[in-house]
Amino acid sequence: MLSNRQIQILHAIVDNYIRNAEPIGSRTISKREDIGYSSATIRNEMADLEELGFLEQPHTSAGRIPSQKGYRFYVDHILQPKQLTKEEISRIKLLFAEKYYAFEQITQQTAAILSGLTNYTSIVLGHEVKENLLKHIQMIPLNSTTAVAIIVTNTGKVENKTIQVPEGVPISEIERLVNFLNSKLVGMPLLEVKHRIYQEISNELQKVFDNYQRLIEMLEQAFHSHPEELVFLKGTTNIMMQPEFRDVDKVKDILEFLDTNEQLLKHFSSPTLGVQVKIGAENKEDAINNCSIISATYHVDGNPLGTIGIIGPTRMEYGKVISIVDYISKDLTRLLGKIYKNEP
Repeated sequence: MLSNRQIQILHAIVDNYIRNAEPIGSRTISKREDIGYSSATIRNEMADLEELGFLEQPHTSAGRIPSQKGYRFYVDHILQPKQLTKEEISRIKLLFAEKYYAFEQITQQTAAILSGLTNYTSIVLGHEVKENLLKHIQMIPLNSTTAVAIIVTNTGKVENKTIQVPEGVPISEIERLVNFLNSKLVGMPLLEVKHRIYQEISNELQKVFDNYQRLIEMLEQAFHSHPEELVFLKGTTNIMMQPEFRDVDKVKDILEFLDTNEQLLKHFSSPTLGVQVKIGAENKEDAINNCSIISATYHVDGNPLGTIGIIGPTRMEYGKVISIVDYISKDLTRLLGKIYKNEP
């Protein structure tokens, strides 16, 4: 366990580094009014903190910076969540005072306000497909090899997707398939459509259609993208504004990570209530081992509906971001509770 003096010094170093992104020396720390120790004493304690793994010394500087272990101790034992300003609260309340007609609007606006308030990259995972019910399927052939699949939901959402028509499948067969699917699937949540095709009406399809296997492959194309629509990103390029990501290769890896919805779903989806903080290597992904992720679920009646989160450098304003993520997740929970219960 660290001594009170070591905790004070670590606290000062983390705060200073978050603000300035520059390694800190003992002389700089000794000038702080809240630190009543000599430069020599601080230097010795910094050496001990480095030996214990809480600080690191970049090879180009005599100053120290917090290690990932140091940030974890700071978040778990030192940090006090920062109180939001009146302006920040006003911007959030304005967001949730709007009337929304689709869940997608809410999640997109939430991602925008998160990014705007933190200046980091925001991620919002939403389960809008749970309330989007299939209203109509249509497939319009463009030529002998391609067609446009049109999927319409009860909320008015329309998705157009170009798909490959299997060789040897006539247009009349596609028309019959569309009519069959509309008779069996209309009114189902989009999230369940693929499962229903494979598990419940598969045998019927096999009996009715000669080109069963090739038609199934075509349907796979038509419905493939729906899980990916759960991810909303804002402020993607904000990561490039951080001084620690001036290395083009580092930024490239992070941007590739952000562009892969499966990875985002894996790292941000969590049924755990409350704010979660993952620092650096805790994310278990090379591309973001110099990043921190702060996330929280939003829910109705204790059932998680999705996750909001921030990804930024380990040198993140943890107090501010934790407070914003916590506040918005709770407001989003309240708003969705009213919507799901049809309250005014």
